[in-house]
Amino acid sequence: MSKEITEEDLELLAALGEDPTSEPSDQHSAREERIIAGFEEIVRFVEEQGRLPQHGEDRDIFERLYAVRLERLRISKECFAILQPFDPHGLLESGNDVELGMEYITDEELLAALGCETVLESDITKLTHVRSYQEIKAAEEVAQRVPCQDFEQFKFFFDEVQCQLKTGERQILKYKDNASISQGDLFILDGQKVLVAEMGKSFISDYGLPNCRLRVVYDNGTESDLLLRSLQRALNKDQTSRRIITSDPGPLFSGSGAVEDLTTGYIYILRSQSTDPFIVENRSLVHKIGVTSGDVEKRIASAKKDATYLLADVEIVAIFKLTNINPKKLEATLHKFFENVRLDMELKDRFGTPVKPREWFLVPLPAIEAAIAKIQDGTIEQFRYDRETASLTKS
Repeated sequence: MSKEITEEDLELLAALGEDPTSEPSDQHSAREERIIAGFEEIVRFVEEQGRLPQHGEDRDIFERLYAVRLERLRISKECFAILQPFDPHGLLESGNDVELGMEYITDEELLAALGCETVLESDITKLTHVRSYQEIKAAEEVAQRVPCQDFEQFKFFFDEVQCQLKTGERQILKYKDNASISQGDLFILDGQKVLVAEMGKSFISDYGLPNCRLRVVYDNGTESDLLLRSLQRALNKDQTSRRIITSDPGPLFSGSGAVEDLTTGYIYILRSQSTDPFIVENRSLVHKIGVTSGDVEKRIASAKKDATYLLADVEIVAIFKLTNINPKKLEATLHKFFENVRLDMELKDRFGTPVKPREWFLVPLPAIEAAIAKIQDGTIEQFRYDRETASLTKS
């Protein structure tokens, strides 16, 4: 007998990272699925290794196979059309100008071209004499997940986050593909809570993509040492992945939290998904501090058409409910406090008019949250923002 899903059920499913309302993915033919699967292996290789697959006797057989496969995909107009939606890094942009009808080359033919006698089974990813890519990756994942020796200091935090999800102090948003990741960020991945505990020094990979090494702690007491791009890939792949954000940490500035308190608006903190080189390099620091009296998600729905949002999509990283206070005055206080790190950038709106967005700042999220706390307890006048240490210091 069928049963209706209640609001309470939906909340529980959301807390677990499930999305019962998600739409089914587009259907592809078996041949198209084979082509897509082959290309996704190349994309994963690029994101994990930070470079294109290369030829050469000294290269792994799978890397050599990916290199030949990518060349063949690039010269097939048919494959180019199928794979465009699955090409976030523009890997197909070279050489797609030959006649229509170029056949997609099979893995058997690729291996033959490489001079390998390995026999393939019916599953294209399984080789008789070599471990499959999936087996190799599974072994790597097991090696990467190790017991977290100092988990006791994280356990209390994870327990607190779970309580805050129940009370509404934190909320869950669907993870957007390739969204930014910063130290202290929280996610739900494969049903587990994930904390980005540490971030190493940023570097540019051989393929020109910014990357860094992370220390990621899981709520089951394990941790892993992986690249930022690898975590992004895992979050992209998991259709139920979620970002956990600060939300409504109790009515700010109302004092009592009484029933008669009036909700006057929300402070929201955003990160830009702009591809501008400066924004890409400093994405974890570039934040928009704004207020609204309405729904935040509706407010940012058309961000990529609005110069106020740097003409790019944005993601919400924190929301705070305001009660019994003028939102604009609070916004002005925060903007004045961070004036010395206001982003100085000019761009043109859709009509060609130069615009200088005024609500973006080069400041880490913890510093913004600390400033809000100081406003809440009435001590903000005793502090200033030190751009050298990226923290609040006594005036």
